[in-house]
Amino acid sequence: MPAPQCFSCHAARAALRRPRSGQALCGPCFCTAFEAEVLHTVLAGRLLPPGAVVAVGASGGKDSTVLAHVLRELAPQLGVSLRLVAVDEGIGGYRDAALAAVRRQAARWDLPLTVVAYADLFGGWTMDAVARSTAGTGRSRACCTFCGVLRRRALEEGARLVGATHIVTGHNADDMAETVLMNFLRGDAGRLARGGGLGSRGEGGALPRCRPLQLASQKEVVLYAHFRRLDYFSEECVYAPEAFRGHARDLLKLLEAARPSAALDLVHSAERLALAPAARPPPPGACSRCGALASRSLCQACALLDGLQRGQPRLAIGKGRGGRDKEGPPGPLPPPPSDPESAPGPAAGECGAACKERCE
Repeated sequence: MPAPQCFSCHAARAALRRPRSGQALCGPCFCTAFEAEVLHTVLAGRLLPPGAVVAVGASGGKDSTVLAHVLRELAPQLGVSLRLVAVDEGIGGYRDAALAAVRRQAARWDLPLTVVAYADLFGGWTMDAVARSTAGTGRSRACCTFCGVLRRRALEEGARLVGATHIVTGHNADDMAETVLMNFLRGDAGRLARGGGLGSRGEGGALPRCRPLQLASQKEVVLYAHFRRLDYFSEECVYAPEAFRGHARDLLKLLEAARPSAALDLVHSAERLALAPAARPPPPGACSRCGALASRSLCQACALLDGLQRGQPRLAIGKGRGGRDKEGPPGPLPPPPSDPESAPGPAAGECGAACKERCE
């Protein structure tokens, strides 16, 4: 059976049928529609004001690659300038190849690129060093929790380094729906309350963040990358297999099989969620060590690094964090362990809500 005509141009043969609307479109018309929808998301949400200097979190994966390409196409209409900021987490056999993809993108699109490294920002700690430190503690499966928190801090530092006024990340609708499911399954009311909307306005001196692809499905992100012939890195991180996010992803696929709009429904549910006064998290303050936004005396990044310093990597992971504020003041970070033979293999990560800052 021949392919139908494109619903938009009525000239070319359709190359796909959009998963949610059912419209049959040719490749060029689909890409034009996708870009128009992202533009509408940015303008309707007032995410990026004219004149903004935008730091694009660039991991080399499909989501950040599509985001950078689309914003580069839309930059003249939006009146913004772009800077690519990549984070080197220090994951052997994985991050080097991903950063190579980012460098190719920056050269091809003539966009300035800045790379910030965990080792430089966090006293020599890399994700491989964290994995070695947590091996045998029962917390080595929490590598994604460490990485999500530290990557968020690193992206903020990189954005400030390039003079950015806003940060954008490549979270799509499926990513956000998975995060909503994870927070529901954990009973994490605080993160549920903060998870609605298209980003954050930048409380406590933090830079405003937004997610222009939040209403785009993962399938359409992949299709856009295919039709635009984008070069991206697609290998999975060695610490990601069996992560908690994977269970939420599997559940979401089952839900979408029965209800194709399930991902967007979950995203919109989080936007409309209202917590009872007693369940609302307290207003954030400032970290006593670094001054970053924090709900306790130490922000998550400083608390995790403090736990590594004390030889207690479980510190600040999960809900058992009550003793953290009772400890004495943190000292300088010790050098991370350096024995590569003690590094675990692919870890089962207990993926935190921030993990998608890294994993694509």
